[in-house]
Amino acid sequence: MLRKHLLHPLLITMGLTLTFGSVNAEEASTPDSPTPRDLSKELPLQDLRTFTEIFERIRSSYVEEVDDHTLFNNAIQGMLESLDPHSAYLREEDFTDLQENTSGKFGGLGIEVGMENGLIRVITPIDDTPAQRAGIRPGDLIVSLDGEAVMGLNLGDAVERMRGEPGTVITIEVRREGVAELLSFALERAEIKVASVRTEKLSGDIGYVRITQFQEKTGRELNEALHAWKTDSELNGVILDLRNNPGGVLQAAVEVVDSFVSDGLIVYTKGRNPLSDMNYAAQSDTLFPDVPLVVLINGGSASASEIVAGALQDHKRAVIVGTRSFGKGSVQTVLPVTETSAVKLTTARYFTPDGRSIQAQGISPDIAIEQSEVTPLEQRFYKESDLPGHLSNPTSDKEEATDKTADTPKNRKDDLIARDFQLYEAHTLLRGVSILAPKKTAKATSKNVDAVSKTETTND
Repeated sequence: MLRKHLLHPLLITMGLTLTFGSVNAEEASTPDSPTPRDLSKELPLQDLRTFTEIFERIRSSYVEEVDDHTLFNNAIQGMLESLDPHSAYLREEDFTDLQENTSGKFGGLGIEVGMENGLIRVITPIDDTPAQRAGIRPGDLIVSLDGEAVMGLNLGDAVERMRGEPGTVITIEVRREGVAELLSFALERAEIKVASVRTEKLSGDIGYVRITQFQEKTGRELNEALHAWKTDSELNGVILDLRNNPGGVLQAAVEVVDSFVSDGLIVYTKGRNPLSDMNYAAQSDTLFPDVPLVVLINGGSASASEIVAGALQDHKRAVIVGTRSFGKGSVQTVLPVTETSAVKLTTARYFTPDGRSIQAQGISPDIAIEQSEVTPLEQRFYKESDLPGHLSNPTSDKEEATDKTADTPKNRKDDLIARDFQLYEAHTLLRGVSILAPKKTAKATSKNVDAVSKTETTND
C-alpha cells in the first residue's frame, strides 16, 4: 500500500487511504501547464547507469526471481516515499481507495492508523464503528492481528490483513499506555458509512458540532445543521470539535470557515509551480458571523482541521481550546499517470490568513486544556436550609432552588459533557459568555425600543 512513515493515517477499510491534505484531481499536463523541459540534456547519465546496473544485479542474483514490473513499481514507490511522508505512488487499488475516501462510504473496522516504531498506532476510531464500539482508543498500539505479530510488516501489509468481508471477525491485540497486560479485541468487520458531521444541542442552548473528517459533503452537512438551529431555536454559542480529525478535502475546510467568517482570507497555498498558488476567501453570505464559537483541537487534529482552527484564530473569530495540533501544513495533488495509476505528490504549503505555516509546528490553543478524567469529590455541606426553624425565602421556592443545582456535575443530564473534560470546559466557557450577553442585549433592546417609540411619536 502507501505508507511506512510515522503517523500517516489510513482507515482500516476495504481499501481506503486517508490523505491529510487536499485532494485535487489534476491531469498530469494541461494547456496552461508550463512546457516540459527537455530532460534528455539534463538526465544524470552516470546515475542512470548505476540504477541500470543495480536493477540487472537484482534480476540475476536475488535469492528469488522478481519480475521487472514489480521492480519498476517498487523503484517508483521508493523514490516518492523518500521525498516526504505524504507523497506516494497510487496503483489501481490505491487510486480507487483515495477516491472512495472523499465519498464517506467504506468497508472495514473504522480505525485511522499510522506506523510508529514498527507497530500500528491508532490515530482515532471513527464514531459508531466496530472499533469505536469495542473500546479501541486513540494512542493504542496494535501488536498482533489474529495472533500474528505486526512487527516487520509495513503499514500497507497490516492494513491488508485487517480488511475483509463485512461480518467476518478479526482478533487484534493492543498495548495501551498505563495498562500492563495486552488487551484483546474481537472485531466484526462492517461496511463503514462515515457521517462527517454530527450535531447535538447541549444544555444552555449551546450547539455541538463534531467533524470527524473533511469530505466533499462536509460543508453542506454543516450548513444544514446550522440553518436548522438558526430557524428553530435560540443559540447561545457553538462548540466545533475537530479533535482527532485527520483532515481531508481542502475545499470542505474552506466552506466550514465560511460558515462563521463573512469576509477576508481563509487560507492560501504556495508552491514551486505557479498553478499551486491559490487564495481562498470568505463569502459575505454567512450563517453565523457573530455567534460565540469555541474550537476543540488536539494532537490528532491535522491538515484541513488546522486550516479551520488557524483561520478562525487569525480572524479572532473563535477561542481555540485543547492541545497543540498535529502540524501538517502541506498540500497533496493527485496527478494521473495512466488510466489506473497516479502520483500523489506534495506540491505546496498552505498558510493561515496571517501568513503562518503550520508545517511541523501545529496550531497552539488559546487555552491549553489536557484531556482528563474527573472524579467528583463527594462532600456534604450543611446549608441554612438544613437548620431547623430557618426562615423561608419570600422571593423563591423549592422549584427555583432545584433549578440552580441542575447544572452541577452530579445532576448534569448531558452525559456527553460529563464524559469529556475538554468539552465540559468549552461548554462552561460558552455558558459564561451567554450568561453575560443577555444583560447587554436587554439594555440594547430597551434603547432600540425607546428610539422606535420616539420616532413613531414624532412621525405622528
